[in-house]
Amino acid sequence: MEESISGFKVRGDWGDMVEHGEKITQALREAGVNDDAFHEWDEWRPRTHERIDEDVSAKTAEQASVSKGEGEKAGKTASEDMKTAGEKLSESYEKVEAGDNEGAIDRWGESIEHVARAADSAGRKAIRKVEDTVYRNVMTQLAPYYFDNELISANIQRVGRGEADEEFVFEVNVNDDDLKAEVSEILAEYESTVDRWHVAAEKETANLEAAEGVDLPETEDESKSTTT
Repeated sequence: MEESISGFKVRGDWGDMVEHGEKITQALREAGVNDDAFHEWDEWRPRTHERIDEDVSAKTAEQASVSKGEGEKAGKTASEDMKTAGEKLSESYEKVEAGDNEGAIDRWGESIEHVARAADSAGRKAIRKVEDTVYRNVMTQLAPYYFDNELISANIQRVGRGEADEEFVFEVNVNDDDLKAEVSEILAEYESTVDRWHVAAEKETANLEAAEGVDLPETEDESKSTTT
């Protein structure tokens, strides 16, 4: 692994890319990071079974798309918001007929909000469709597969396209300088203490036994307990 001002970079086969992503993720977890930005990164990072042209491309397109609007966050489609807007407008007329002008204004305002939210949802959906088409057909031919949020900026590039053994370069930068320094220390500890990184396995004794298919040597305490 190379470390520079632009991030932590590795070059190798797909397994090396997966391992690098796992190490970064584990280091962030050990540093106490567990927010939405962390989970977005954890979802995007490459997996052993994935292919860069299909899976990573799809995840990059989704991550790079326009964020959700208020209506989408509320789980409402544009048509549902328009229906609600009509209902609120009808209630506004009823309030007017009942002499409740203040209530009528409130319902009218709510109706306008739902109309605006419907337009916003429809617009975002249309933009995403264009973005997705452009990204999949143009951008992935010109730029690396990338991820970017407030926590992590990362990109994967394929090098040596067409060769028998594909190689990739994966660079990951932690955007907060203090956190980056902490992650760097943890990664250095991995380099010096972990002889072999077990892909997609927690660093626990039980899981290590299962991964290796052998019984680990007894600890001193276990040896004492079996002899007493």
